[in-house]
Amino acid sequence: MIDPATAFNLSGKLAMLGWLGLIASLFIARARPTTQMAARLIVPALLAIAYGLLIRTGFAEATGGGFGSIAEVRALFASDSALTAGWLHYLAFDLFVGGWIVADGLKRGIPALLILPCLPLTFLFGPLGLLLFILLRLAFRRRQPAETL
Repeated sequence: MIDPATAFNLSGKLAMLGWLGLIASLFIARARPTTQMAARLIVPALLAIAYGLLIRTGFAEATGGGFGSIAEVRALFASDSALTAGWLHYLAFDLFVGGWIVADGLKRGIPALLILPCLPLTFLFGPLGLLLFILLRLAFRRRQPAETL
């Protein structure tokens, strides 16, 4: 059993460390292997473990919850355990996507200063940060000589 309030408080701090690690990896090449391993794998894995513990409790507590309607989803998240699990879901996946953005952007030679705005946007508004990075990738793809595509 894991306390939802404790999990909520600790998970935000843990995720923030992951995001700071990703930002550091953009500008400090020597730190890149360690910071990317932590931010892309270790932190999301820890969040996933807490998610698993919370989801088990949260779904057991939910009455009338499900995914068939907005009312069922609302009922599902009426439990603090399920609501916190949902938050951890966002934190883990957004951080994982942020890690992919950094790794893919650097591999493609996209300047770190252009990748950087994608990270807070992904943290705050997940799909919009991903969309910005996809557009950035497309812009840089067009600039490359045809033979390297």
